[in-house]
Amino acid sequence: MGPLEGIRIVEFAGIGPGPFCAMVLSDLGAEILKIDRSKNVLAEHPAKPPVDFLNRGRRSVALDLKHPEGVATALRLVEQADGLIEGFRPGVMERLGLGPDICLERNERLVYGRMTGWGQDGPLAQAAGHDINYIALAGALESIGRKGEAPIPPLNLVGDFGGGGMLLALGIVCALVERGRSGKGQVVDAAMVDGAALLMTIFHGMRAFGWWKDERGTNLLDTGAHFYDVYETRDGKYVSIGSIEPQFYAELLRRTGLEGETLPSQMDRSQWPALKERMKELFRTKTRDEWCEIMEGSDVCFAPVLGMGEAPNHPHIQARNTFVEVAGSVQPAPAPRFSRTPGEVARPPSFAGQHTDEVLTEWGFGSEEIGKLREAKAIA
Repeated sequence: MGPLEGIRIVEFAGIGPGPFCAMVLSDLGAEILKIDRSKNVLAEHPAKPPVDFLNRGRRSVALDLKHPEGVATALRLVEQADGLIEGFRPGVMERLGLGPDICLERNERLVYGRMTGWGQDGPLAQAAGHDINYIALAGALESIGRKGEAPIPPLNLVGDFGGGGMLLALGIVCALVERGRSGKGQVVDAAMVDGAALLMTIFHGMRAFGWWKDERGTNLLDTGAHFYDVYETRDGKYVSIGSIEPQFYAELLRRTGLEGETLPSQMDRSQWPALKERMKELFRTKTRDEWCEIMEGSDVCFAPVLGMGEAPNHPHIQARNTFVEVAGSVQPAPAPRFSRTPGEVARPPSFAGQHTDEVLTEWGFGSEEIGKLREAKAIA
């Protein structure tokens, strides 16, 4: 029922941003066929599905891509696909005989999505790396952290997922839209270093205007301001405050009991450290739940800092069904929402090769062909 229903995409199994991209597209209705390595096939599938949630929503075919017949099988699948997702180092797909030139020659309408850290070209294109390295080079990591402390890696959110998989998903959908006009596919080169840089656009603008200092932890949105930070409560938990606008800041002062005091101007940066110490002392006087009673739902711009185990149980999160349960496991629901064509989690994650015969049959392979491919160990 999702908006991408009817779109077929072949995904070459990887880690991190590639599977995240495929998960997003699958949640929104695309049929994603994941090609796993035949060596990862289990002798017997356990009763409970895997819990690698990034791989939810799609079926798995196991191929040996070092076997000529395995490559030929992959190309037959690509011929019938609208899109392709791969996340290998530059040149790997070409060496396998599955590069964009060959695939687009077989299927000129194919959208060929490539996910890398450094990009398909440039001096570092062949170097190994991870999220932390890509966001470091893009200028994102250096800005995240408190004054006088080392930069803090923001999980894998900025490189792998926000600047990587999410932008690849957008790129693939954009190329599919353009294909509707031209009738032709193209290559989408999504690099995490590019995406992480793009996510920093507003901060480059603020820096150019003179509103953003290079010193970490001294700015409006990087814990420099006393009205935009997290504070520990009496019970050792935390709350978040984001009272940037004057009317929201006035509400913060009112609800914390500071309204009647003579305080420096909100935007007097020289007074931010002292005001932050005052806020720290104040928030330690009550528990997190007590502050929720005082501030939640108000215009303070407030929320309790919840753990992953707590978030699904919050009344607002429950009311919006932000989390779903799939095969007994609680996980984030598809997003964004659509009024006519809602997304859904089509199935739990699959074991490698779990649907090889089923899918190959659906995609036009005869039973005799499948038997020969298995005998040749091109499939598993």
